[in-house]
Amino acid sequence: MVYPVVAIKSVAFQLGPVQVHWYGLMYLLGFLGGWMLAEYRRRRGRLPVSRDALGDLAFYVMMGVIVGGRLGYMLFYTDLHWVVREPLALFKVWDGGMSFHGGLLGVLAAGWWWSRRHRVHFFDTVDFVAPLVPIGLGLGRLGNFINGELWGKPSTLPWAMIFPNAKTDDVAWAQAHPEWLAALQQYGGVPRQPSQLYEMLLEGVAMFTVLWLVSLKPRPRYLVSGLFGLLYGCFRFAVEFVRLPDPQLGYLAFGWLTMGQILSLPLIVVGLVLIVMSRRAPVLEAGTGNGERGTG
Repeated sequence: MVYPVVAIKSVAFQLGPVQVHWYGLMYLLGFLGGWMLAEYRRRRGRLPVSRDALGDLAFYVMMGVIVGGRLGYMLFYTDLHWVVREPLALFKVWDGGMSFHGGLLGVLAAGWWWSRRHRVHFFDTVDFVAPLVPIGLGLGRLGNFINGELWGKPSTLPWAMIFPNAKTDDVAWAQAHPEWLAALQQYGGVPRQPSQLYEMLLEGVAMFTVLWLVSLKPRPRYLVSGLFGLLYGCFRFAVEFVRLPDPQLGYLAFGWLTMGQILSLPLIVVGLVLIVMSRRAPVLEAGTGNGERGTG
């Protein structure tokens, strides 16, 4: 069996003294892709606002992702002393260290603020944005894969991969499980589950497909938001079983429960609640985003 080695340079290209990292480039592509689809949806009447107002929403969402994602990472996975020691690290998204759950809270806060200013129902805004988020999620997970981080558990599956950045973990694993010593010596590393690609396919491709198709049809308010919470929560909870926990936290309970799973449980619950609420909510035609029937 030959396992591919994931050894991709973190720098995509260089413009003079400026190094453009793959991880930051993935976020940029995610924002650009989200903006293009948001403008397409706005022109089709799925949110009754001007192009300038949509630009404001895009800016607030972008800041919510960056600030919320970085603060969430520090709060849930490290400590807030980091931002005190190095405040500018908050904006270094190309270095990695982003929390989806923190970014989600940042986006919701930004959406709430924008909705108040433009007098749009908050969940009409969330329903509008939700199908666009998987674009950034999928590209972000691809960035994790290119960075060779957030790898999965050891595996002998045909599509398992060698992650050179996991060498320390590989050696420790092989020492604790001698049956893996031969693989370590033969391949220079322990084959692992490419959990980043699983998340890219589930949180990116699958979620985008479902949410986009649902949002194209007449649907009740809250439904798209509810599906987003339910799908992401379930997908993330499942993939955590084959992904190694963050080393600074490890498993938090039962020998398998991770921080990612704990943070995903509320999403599943809220998603189910919103889906139930949608059964009594006004139906939004495909061409409207404000609860009134329209064409398109």
